[in-house]
Amino acid sequence: MFKKILIANRGEIACRVIKTARKMGITTVAVYSDADKQALHVQMADEAVHIGPPPANQSYIVIDQVMQAIKDSGAGAVHPGYGFLSENAKFAEALDAAGVAFVGPPKGAIEKMGDKITSKKIAQEAGVSTVPGYMGLIGDADEAVKISTEIGYPVMLKASAGGGGKGMRIAWNDEEAREGFQSSKNEAANSFGDDRIFIEKFVTQPRHIEIQVLCDAHGNGIYLGERECSIQRRNQKVVEEAPSPFLDEATRRAMGEQAVALAQAVGYTSAGTVEFIVDGDKNFYFLEMNTRLQVEHPVTELITGVDLVEQMIRVANGEKLSIGQKDVTLTGWAIENRLYAEDPYRGFLPSIGRLTRYRPPSEVAAGPLLEKGTWQGDAPAGDMAVRNDTGVYEGGEISMYYDPMIAKLCTWAPTRAEAIEKMRVALDSFEVEGIGHNLPFLSAVMDHPKFVSGDMTTAFIAEEYPDGFEGVELPERELRRIAAACAAMHRVAEVRRARVSGRMDNHERTVGDDWNVRLSGQSFDVVIDAKSDGSTVRFADGGGLKVSGDWTPGDQLAEMTVDNSPLVLKVGKISGGFRIRTRGADLKVHVRTPRQAELARKMPEKLPPDTSKMLLCPMPGLVVSVSVAVGDEVQEGQALCTIEAMKMENILRAERKGVVSKVNAGAGDSLAVDDVIMEFE
Repeated sequence: MFKKILIANRGEIACRVIKTARKMGITTVAVYSDADKQALHVQMADEAVHIGPPPANQSYIVIDQVMQAIKDSGAGAVHPGYGFLSENAKFAEALDAAGVAFVGPPKGAIEKMGDKITSKKIAQEAGVSTVPGYMGLIGDADEAVKISTEIGYPVMLKASAGGGGKGMRIAWNDEEAREGFQSSKNEAANSFGDDRIFIEKFVTQPRHIEIQVLCDAHGNGIYLGERECSIQRRNQKVVEEAPSPFLDEATRRAMGEQAVALAQAVGYTSAGTVEFIVDGDKNFYFLEMNTRLQVEHPVTELITGVDLVEQMIRVANGEKLSIGQKDVTLTGWAIENRLYAEDPYRGFLPSIGRLTRYRPPSEVAAGPLLEKGTWQGDAPAGDMAVRNDTGVYEGGEISMYYDPMIAKLCTWAPTRAEAIEKMRVALDSFEVEGIGHNLPFLSAVMDHPKFVSGDMTTAFIAEEYPDGFEGVELPERELRRIAAACAAMHRVAEVRRARVSGRMDNHERTVGDDWNVRLSGQSFDVVIDAKSDGSTVRFADGGGLKVSGDWTPGDQLAEMTVDNSPLVLKVGKISGGFRIRTRGADLKVHVRTPRQAELARKMPEKLPPDTSKMLLCPMPGLVVSVSVAVGDEVQEGQALCTIEAMKMENILRAERKGVVSKVNAGAGDSLAVDDVIMEFE
């Protein structure tokens, strides 16, 4: 077995590989850029080597610098993680020439299947059904428009060397094809150093389902079930689960056998993923093969008990697979939510800054991973599992240079419904402050009827949130539960204040029982009957809820029980009440005496400033281009400027017709959130 492995990556995947290597008794080496000097993966590794400036194209994807780090550290093997150099045949070739093992497939398999154009041609020759498209290289935007017209809109423009949603655009007409071609090329060049683009038909109402394969160098190959990855935003997966709620056993077997046959046809070894589009009739079409470990691999591990990173290392060491297809069983259900540093209230645009608070929910071991002894970590055992793969820590920085994903929160349970409920509680318990993040949106998805029923496609987010995410409106039943909890919490705070002030010996009597709770436009008059084991909160309409919990004033997380059901609240203090975040909602909850409530109703409402005639920068970033000038008349939807952040180009468009009166920024300028880019008459 290898004595020392270098992880040619960063963030949560580097930390994930380190955990398995540590379990196997293998020394680990991290690499880092200037921006990652204090990163978690650097702290976790046994050794660390500096490889360059922050931009990935000057550090993490510079083969010569990574090879020098391997030489300096004396590592005998390299795990590439995903992204960066993980599917780079030249890197695999350089490792082979240096006599260093690559924890991944052979160079030939990467070349044949890692390139999306080549892989589609091979799949077609092998008789695999593929989506119609143009596999040749496309020279310019005019040719892209011509090809798109011939295929028929809508089409997908994709980077040949792409992954992770980078370099991908959907075009519904000639203008979008022309615009998307250039943006895809730019993103592909910046992210992968390869700007080749191909075009394929965009299949409407599809489900994205992928098969995990595992092959060794001795001719053995197996599949470990499927993952449903249909909840996507801009072709970037957000929620994944295993197994799929859509497939039946016959379709699963057919897809799995085809995936293994395709992998073995190109001499594939290691872990890999064959991705398919599946229509409503369970017809499936080959999309691509990812010749690496996938971001969403934890859900497969949770239902099979197989540590994929360990298997990759053992295969790279020349070992035979220790399990056959008959040994693979799918037990229970696992769900993964990707926590991104992005602001869902600003169109999911990237957010950077310091994590002033980062408290994931406690990890709990359960299911196949625990039974087979492959669980990563020292978590206590339970009936349902919580796993959090992360690469950050409280006080750390979220950089503008890398992918905005900061954690992968996973739950496992015997049934899908139980896994979803466990995920809801885990999301509510996840404390993140200092940056914009998508926790509210993830909570909303977990409660959405289409997701709960399993009836979703890759168009889910576009269809259900066509105008973007604007928060969650909770049903009255849930508002009453929150109101009851906040009333009880407020009373606890009032009793404490009475004790501190020393108003009377019997502090309980100085605090009244009648309160008014106002939240989300609703007002509830309540009476609190406090006991040693909790409080009964009675509403004016006669209903009552039992509230218990160990919250104390100042705690930012309240784990309550209301009417015998858990209710987890993130708590902030505001004048006269609380800022409460739960189940995707962000609420101001005011708890007042009846007299205070009467006076509050007479107070005028403060209105926000008018920014309707300004274009504000929605995230920190670099101005790539400005498309209009002073005096130009713009139309609704017209491109105004392009901002680059976290390797993604974001085109800002006009919300309405108007005339540009002032332009405050130009190409090359660095902007902060809410900087005024331009103004309108």
